[in-house]
Amino acid sequence: MSPDTIGLALLLLGALLLVSKLVRVKWRLTQKLYLPGSIIGGGIALLLGPDVLGRLMGLLADRGIAVEFAERTAEGGLFGVDVMSVWSALPGLLISVVFAGLFLGKRLPRMREAVDLAGPNLAFGVTVASGQYVIGTLLALLVLVPFFNVPVISGALIEIGFLGGHGTAAGLGTTFEQVGWGEGQDLALGMATVGLLCGVILGIVLINWGVRRGKTVAISAQNKGSDREQAGLIERENRVPGAMMTVHPSSMDPLTLHFGLVGLAIIIGQALLWALQGLEHLLWAEAIEVMAYVPLFPLAMIGGIIVQMFIDRFDRNGIVDGQTVERIQGLSLDVLIVAAMATLSVRAIADNFATFAILALSGILWCLFAFLFLAPRIMPDFWFERGIGEFGQSMGVTATGMVLMRVVDPQVRTPAYPAFGYKQLVFEPFFGGGLVTAAAIPLMMSPLVGPWGFLAIMAVTMTMALLLGLVVLRGRRRKERTAGHKRREVLG
Repeated sequence: MSPDTIGLALLLLGALLLVSKLVRVKWRLTQKLYLPGSIIGGGIALLLGPDVLGRLMGLLADRGIAVEFAERTAEGGLFGVDVMSVWSALPGLLISVVFAGLFLGKRLPRMREAVDLAGPNLAFGVTVASGQYVIGTLLALLVLVPFFNVPVISGALIEIGFLGGHGTAAGLGTTFEQVGWGEGQDLALGMATVGLLCGVILGIVLINWGVRRGKTVAISAQNKGSDREQAGLIERENRVPGAMMTVHPSSMDPLTLHFGLVGLAIIIGQALLWALQGLEHLLWAEAIEVMAYVPLFPLAMIGGIIVQMFIDRFDRNGIVDGQTVERIQGLSLDVLIVAAMATLSVRAIADNFATFAILALSGILWCLFAFLFLAPRIMPDFWFERGIGEFGQSMGVTATGMVLMRVVDPQVRTPAYPAFGYKQLVFEPFFGGGLVTAAAIPLMMSPLVGPWGFLAIMAVTMTMALLLGLVVLRGRRRKERTAGHKRREVLG
């Protein structure tokens, strides 16, 4: 891949984002649907990519129409194969930038605060993730294996595709080959595609429903703002600085300084990941390999926390500005979304369509039920803003959850972002590409555990997470509120 191609790919992303902003300003429907420019740009790129425009050009080439241009466009769409390959690598890189900056420039909460904040999100997330395995494994044992003659490990596809995403599905290719079902990877990639698309589409639908019904706090139907604000523009009298100049540009541009801190956090996360992979290789890699499938971004977030701990301890001049870090995160997330949507594969679903459709529909219904019924009962406050992020992740990986939270809480007025981030520290090492995801297929094929044993483990996990969210944490919050009322009565 030449440097010129990489540069062109990045410039095209910038152009797409500019076009998407113009669409948001001019097209009222996008304003009513609260569509961010990045999703609009991603949709445009998808239409002009290989799976839509490319396939259309392939049909024209077969009919002898504009053969030279059609053949050149058929494989890589309007942008070309090389540009698409650059874009396909960006989401996995940029999600680490987003997570590395989650806690930079912000006061780190005490352990008790972090537990109180992340506890409900963790209970909800584990419930949904383990429930995906329960539903998938039950369908495999009772329907898919006897009627469609597919392996029982098909029951793991919902979690691998929805929560794990394209990266996890691709990373488990060797595992699928080793158990003799290479088609499983194609289905997992197709599941990831459907999950991502449905996560965004259903998420936007739910947000619009929540706004109309008064479920949201950060945005509301009664307070939509002026026409310019709905178009994504800020009135002149309401404009405020989006970042603070904390160091003099003659020594170093403030943006450069903050980008260096984000980079340091990611390097620390990568070092931690390498250390864990090396430890696994020394101790148990021959029996089962897990850390090889754990993504970088949760460890990059730990790296950001480590950097912030040093900042809190040694930065006497207050040179780290949280708003500048947010601008870096915002740029990364916008580019990530466009690149991810542009490189979606809608060709991954070919054979075993019935198996795929049953699993996909069941997974979608489970995620919708969890959001609409469980989230209001598990989340203590701001349940919509917190739950929509979990819903997005449960269907379309972490980036989708971040996108939906950005739509429903654009100014970070609720605790949705930090609660989501702290929960990831415990959640990601196990689900969505972590320990459980990597071990699911080997465990289901193991004579010691088997599919029924794995089903029992996931059912117990789901039950414990539900009890934690609906009984333990909820009961503790009631006691704290009661104690607070009594203290106010004594004082008053």
